[in-house]
Amino acid sequence: MKLGLTSVLLTALLAPLAAAAQQLPPAQPPAPMPTPRSDAPMLQVHANEVLVPTLVEKHNGDVIYGLRQKDFILEDNGVPQKIRVQEEMDTAPVALVVAVEMGGASVLEFDKLAHLGPLLDLFLADHRSQAALVGFDSQPHLIHDFTHFSPEIGSALQQLDPGDGGDAILDTVSYAVDLLESQPKEYRRVLLLISEERDHGSHHTKPAQLIRKIGRSDVLVLSVAFSPSRAEFLHDVKDNGDNRTMSMISSLFMLIQAFKKNVAKQVATMSGGEYTTFTGDRAFEKRVVENAKHVRNRYLISFSPSDATPGLHTIRVRTAQDYGARIVARADYWRTPDP
Repeated sequence: MKLGLTSVLLTALLAPLAAAAQQLPPAQPPAPMPTPRSDAPMLQVHANEVLVPTLVEKHNGDVIYGLRQKDFILEDNGVPQKIRVQEEMDTAPVALVVAVEMGGASVLEFDKLAHLGPLLDLFLADHRSQAALVGFDSQPHLIHDFTHFSPEIGSALQQLDPGDGGDAILDTVSYAVDLLESQPKEYRRVLLLISEERDHGSHHTKPAQLIRKIGRSDVLVLSVAFSPSRAEFLHDVKDNGDNRTMSMISSLFMLIQAFKKNVAKQVATMSGGEYTTFTGDRAFEKRVVENAKHVRNRYLISFSPSDATPGLHTIRVRTAQDYGARIVARADYWRTPDP
């Protein structure tokens, strides 16, 4: 068995990377989403509004429910904003893209991925929610289009083939965001990224480009990474912008550097999602279960920025009253020039 695994791993690591230079495959048109019921909760966010998914939980992991608009304070580049808090959004359907790395050393994680299927039911808790599966090595591949039937995704996860030596995370996140943004606005758009921390082989998306795309999107990124490094990085998932006094240009530069160190962590932090790591099977399942739980327990805060300056803006979210809570909210967004 050891020889067989070593042979597969070497094949994956030494495979030619010529495919990396090819054009990314266009996203296949997802299957039509069901027509939302007229009584379904609608996410009312206009083009000039920024969506800030926000998780508020106690240190024991219990979510704090019942908070309203008056209970939150949101600052855009240090300036308090007038906000709106969407109520009863836990019933909104989910559009989920599961993006799994198939290149390089990821073959060692295939056994864990094979058991992921049943856990997806935690995301697809109602008959309207759907999931799609993207695999990636030096480029992303749409393995299974959007479906309500999670066993189809589970079956595909059990039949993954090792890819080449790349893990083009930047290209794949960009590709997945495009897939999700084709879905109806009332759906919670979620990307579950299972990968290494660093990008190897993206040729079509630069860090600054992905920062802009994530910053303009309402996609929530949940990163579950393997082979974690011990290094300390610029941002922590709990960082909501405290003590940020840097200019937009310096903030962007530092964020680009952080993307190069740990892109899986930074896309999650930017979007208001969570970044976790795992080593064993039980830890992997626990991380996925926690992420699924938190998807539907986020407050959806939105605001129209008072500062129209184009570029990277930093966000800080806190509660008006000190609950001693852990708050996870998006750290940045990208302001485009007004037409």
